[in-house]
Amino acid sequence: MKTSRLIPAVWLFVALAAAAVGQTTQAEQVSGKVDAFVTSELRVQHVPGVALGVMREGKLVKAAGYGMANVELGVAAKPESIFQTGSVGKQFTATAVMMLVEEGSVGLDDQINKYFAKAPAAWKDITVRHLLTHTSGIPDYTSEKTGGAISLHIDYTEEELVRKIAGLPLDFQPGENWSYSNSGYLLLGVLIRDVTGEFYGDFLQQRIFRPLQMTSTRIISEADIVPNRSAGYRLVNGELKNQEWVAPSLNTTADGALYTNVLDLAKWDAALYTEKLLKTSSFGQMWAPVRLNSGKTYPYGFGWSIAEVNGHRLLEHGGSWQGFTMHISRYVDDQLTVVVMTNLDSQHSDPGKIAQGVAAIYVPTLKKPEPAVSK
Repeated sequence: MKTSRLIPAVWLFVALAAAAVGQTTQAEQVSGKVDAFVTSELRVQHVPGVALGVMREGKLVKAAGYGMANVELGVAAKPESIFQTGSVGKQFTATAVMMLVEEGSVGLDDQINKYFAKAPAAWKDITVRHLLTHTSGIPDYTSEKTGGAISLHIDYTEEELVRKIAGLPLDFQPGENWSYSNSGYLLLGVLIRDVTGEFYGDFLQQRIFRPLQMTSTRIISEADIVPNRSAGYRLVNGELKNQEWVAPSLNTTADGALYTNVLDLAKWDAALYTEKLLKTSSFGQMWAPVRLNSGKTYPYGFGWSIAEVNGHRLLEHGGSWQGFTMHISRYVDDQLTVVVMTNLDSQHSDPGKIAQGVAAIYVPTLKKPEPAVSK
């Protein structure tokens, strides 16, 4: 009798073991496809190095490096490699502002002249919400349209930066339109200091990075010793060159001046499923399309672009700065996040394309249809 009872148990164990092997094999196949795809894009885009992170349901399922983090020293890219975020850093600034909103220190519909004593008359109707959503009308200080009002090679004080931005005429009346403006997020960093008495980078460390144990994420500093720091590159007439030098003060502004890696961004992604940083309702506001004065909406929230791929909701943002580009894509319905970081300038690298291709390997229904071929 004992033998007859053991036989079903043995077969159950065998079946479970076989299923586990099958799942492992499938996971290895997916991982292999991802490696092949990213390696191919590395070659096609002439990117020196790429770091990749893939998260499912807030858990890191793949972290890998491809190519070189530093070409001169022959250092391979790896998950620990530090890259610059560029404008992906805006979502951290927006989160910091929302923390102050939850605490009652800042109001989304506060006029910003409440925080900028020397604000020009043209700013009287601009609100904190306008800055967060790129609807203020304040021109982008990095745009050629501003006529070089701010040089990336001059070290400015915060007061000087604000004064130069304040001297730019508005592109449109607040809330009338949407136009990407690094100036708005730079001003949000100054606002954080005005409200808290702290440099915005210190606020991020205390309120976001340390609590989430994002130990490799910090403000950019070319002077400091930063373990695992990658080098940024640009292509000039087909030849690889080092990143251009930028004045230290413009590497510390709140429009996107962070070092990080895919391991830390996995911790960030996991926190976005919880209320460790903000209430669910606050994240809901950040991820909602902005409503313009006309009543129409634009697919951008607070530091996040809002899109759909084949009916799947997508929160995403790209960034580029000093020979680095990156892209974060959060397919919220699928609980899938892909982070791609490269060390090549934005004119020649497309991390968003890599992120979308990787996502489609994990969730085939995310594959974008091939463009129609005209006859």
